[in-house]
Amino acid sequence: MGDGRSVLVLTNPYDVTADVVLRLLAERQVPVVRLDPGTDLHMDASLTATYGPGGQRGTLRTASREIDTTRIRSVWVRRPSPYEGPQGLSDQDRRFAAEQARWGAGGFLASLPGVHYVNHPWANRDAEFKPMQLSAARRCGFRVPDTVITNDPCEAREFVGQQPGGVVYKPLWNTPYRVDGRPHSVWVREVREPEITDAVAVCPHLFQAKVGKAFDARVTAVGDQLFGVRIDSPDLDWRRRQDLMACTPIEVPESVAGPVVAYLTELRLTYGAFDFAVTTADDWYFLECNPNGQWAWQPAETTGAVAHAIADQLEKGPGT
Repeated sequence: MGDGRSVLVLTNPYDVTADVVLRLLAERQVPVVRLDPGTDLHMDASLTATYGPGGQRGTLRTASREIDTTRIRSVWVRRPSPYEGPQGLSDQDRRFAAEQARWGAGGFLASLPGVHYVNHPWANRDAEFKPMQLSAARRCGFRVPDTVITNDPCEAREFVGQQPGGVVYKPLWNTPYRVDGRPHSVWVREVREPEITDAVAVCPHLFQAKVGKAFDARVTAVGDQLFGVRIDSPDLDWRRRQDLMACTPIEVPESVAGPVVAYLTELRLTYGAFDFAVTTADDWYFLECNPNGQWAWQPAETTGAVAHAIADQLEKGPGT
């Protein structure tokens, strides 16, 4: 049983993945407060922070609970809504309210003393930059495909021409995009030299040597616990048609496990979702690490194990 201190879960109300862990914490009688600060704080919740001779204190009130923030043991930064401000205001006032909430409430929730974050929101932010991922991956000992990030069309064409096994393009961020008014996903895809136009100059593009893979692999890391899944898909980017992929648990080789733990340590992460391309020679090539990636889509035994590992982290709190 827990010690009475609460776990604060920052996520949106439609996050069914969080529900898997919250059920486990309820079974363990660990008190939980769920908050979506981007929306709740201009509806039925309030947050007050005070700074004085006694140090930093705070009070969080939701529709169902009131909690002294010094009684929070862990914060799980899952999938909170963006700070967009309340409806009904002018565009300018709404932007002002959103920014004040982000820097005020967001800043307070990210600076609770003596709290265990999974992950800290600022560590999440830093670890989402692809250049940071690639640099850290090499330092930590991963195999990384040759990569160029450029807005110079000549540099891009030269790089593509130098890769005998082909090149793929992938976006540096999952920016919302629409075609004919409809949402459109930008998937990883193979590109050839004649396709590189001067439009590359508009913004940086990431081009990467294509790995001749036998299959993809996802390694979900929670602290020093690693959960591997083999992904077989007919697509270059398995996310494109997930109904066609097959997932089976797989052992994570020591040559990968060591760099995974080193990577988490360097980027100050407790959780990370690592994607690899694995060759027929069993060489694992690092592709990316999503510091807040989804995990409940994996086989039931893997999903259950990840949920228990996250619940363990949240229950134990500081010092884990």
